[in-house]
This record gives sequence, structure tokens and C-alpha cells, in this order.
Amino acid sequence: MNRFEYVRPNTILDAIAAASNPGAVFLAGGTNLLDLMKGGVTRPARVVDLTRVPDLGRIEPLPDGGTRIGALVRNSDLAHDTSFAKKYPAVSEALLSGASAQLRNAATTAGNLLQRTRCPYFYDTASACNKRDPGTGCDAKGAETRTHAVLGWSEHCIATHPSDFCVALVALDAVVEIQGRSGRRDVPLETFYRALGDTPERETVLEPGELILAVRLPPAAAGFASHSRYLKVRDRTSYAFAVVSAAASLRIEGNRIVEGRLALGGVASKPWRARAAEEMLNDQEPSDDVFQRVADTALAEARPIGGTAFKIELARRVVKRILQVAVAGTPAQAPALPGSVFDMTQGSPSHA
Repeated sequence: MNRFEYVRPNTILDAIAAASNPGAVFLAGGTNLLDLMKGGVTRPARVVDLTRVPDLGRIEPLPDGGTRIGALVRNSDLAHDTSFAKKYPAVSEALLSGASAQLRNAATTAGNLLQRTRCPYFYDTASACNKRDPGTGCDAKGAETRTHAVLGWSEHCIATHPSDFCVALVALDAVVEIQGRSGRRDVPLETFYRALGDTPERETVLEPGELILAVRLPPAAAGFASHSRYLKVRDRTSYAFAVVSAAASLRIEGNRIVEGRLALGGVASKPWRARAAEEMLNDQEPSDDVFQRVADTALAEARPIGGTAFKIELARRVVKRILQVAVAGTPAQAPALPGSVFDMTQGSPSHA
């Protein structure tokens, strides 16, 4: 690990000022950043510790019916907050399906949004990686690509975003609150992540020194609570990143889907909102035929590279399955195996 300056500010403004210099990074839970530093993948000149900054660790119900999640809220605290889990069950399920209990106790909201890809070529400093060292190339291409992208990848990078949490948030139109030297701004999580293009090292719209203050869920998000699920296919049932995942949230009246939301994980460099596919759910009676057409549309633009062709068909099946379990209803209690295809918990549409 290289030498670096350590700063521990006490206010938001001091934190922003401290991180405005080139080579500065924010430290929250450190569950990803410290690994990157130890491996020499990231070499910051200054580490700005946020743990003494007040007002960033609260879960707040908003007057309009939405919810504000502070940047330093721990993943475990959010997932187990009874009120939050009841309003946003897919978000809670996604959180509980990720990492281990020990990591969830340390990991934070903002840190989850900003975690880096787990592409092995990104972590291997002997490999060429445009995300780690712009302009050096991408050794993943033509090599082992089983866990890589099938949507939105570019000639410069085929890595995927590892978050479970963000997939469920994107499906519910979450907004990121940001503050920097120029003031405050709100950015939809869907557009918070940049397209890969020819600058894969620039993963988000954050400018130097900008700080995530919170993630906000709009009032409408709670309206999906009765039919909202997260599903994650992984190489082992625990402590593994998604090969493919999906979040689905539905509003059902009578025997028809009034509105549907759908997002995918493990298939792109960011949480992937399948807007064209979800629009096909509106005003439809739930059926396997409808769900198959939705799945086909969600993966219509998918392109395999190397060994990723299987992920396209797998993703179609995951979409179909998540819609089936979402229609069945949200379980009254958290599943014993959150997000798992092996969980047999029965849904209950009266959850909310």
C-alpha cells in the first residue's frame, strides 16, 4: 500500500474541501476501498474519512411519502429496518442477498453505489485494464469472460457492476443527492452511472470533491410493496456476486398489471433498467406468454462476447421467474434465503 494523507473532517463542507484535490477519495465503510488500496489497484494521495460527519447516517421518512437514506446508513441497518422493509421489500431483499452479515454491518449506502467492478482483470495489476489504467487495453476480451457484460459493453471495457442494492433502487426510480463546491444537485440513479464508451474509468457523473449525501426513494415507490421481489442467480447461494439478477415491482389491480418496473444486474457496467420491457407489462393479465415476451424484449439488445452467450438465455429465464414470483406477492416475512432461486417462501399479496 502506498503512503497517503489521512483526513477526518467534522462537517460536510470540510469533507468536500478536503476531497477537492486531485487523488483524494472518500472513506466510509471501506469494505471495497481498502481491498483496492491493499492490492495496489487504487493509489489515493489523500483519504477523507467521513465517519465523523453528522447527519449522514439517518433513514428518514419524508413528508411527501418518500424515504431518504443517508450516505452512511449501514446496509444491515437499512435491510432490517422494519418500516423500510415493509415499504420497499425488494430493496431489503436485495441487500440481504449481498455479501456476508459482517460486511453488511460495515458497508454503507454511498459505498454500495460507488463500489468498483469485481472483474478479475481489473484487480490483477499485471493485466491491461482501461478502467484501472486508461488506454492500456482490456485483457478480459478474448480471455475468461463468463462473469462479464452482455448489455451496454464497449470495445474498451466489458466489466459489470456488482451491486444488488442498486438494481432494486433503479427499478424504483431512486434519486442520488449530491453536494460539491458548486452546490447541491439531484441525479436519478439510472443516469448517475455513465455509459462505458471510450472512458470506462469514469464510472459516474460525480465531479472531483462531490459527495453523495443520500439516496431518496420517491413516494410512488412504496405503491409496489405488495408485489416487489429480487432474484439473484450466483455460483453459490451465499457470499457470491450475481451472475444475473433482477428486481421486479408490480402494481396489480384485480387480475391485471397496472404498472411494472424491471431492472437487471450482473449483465452490464451499471444496474440496467429494462424500460422497453417493463412497458409491455402495463394493462396485461399475468401469464407465462406475456412474461416470455417481456424477457425477450429485455435482452433484445444483448451481445455475447467470449463465454457470455449463456448469460443471455439465463437472464431471460431470470426475468420470467422474477415476474412470476412478484405476481405471487411479497412474503409477509423476509425469505430464509433472500434473493435465491432455491427459496420456497410463498408470496402474500396482502403484504402491504
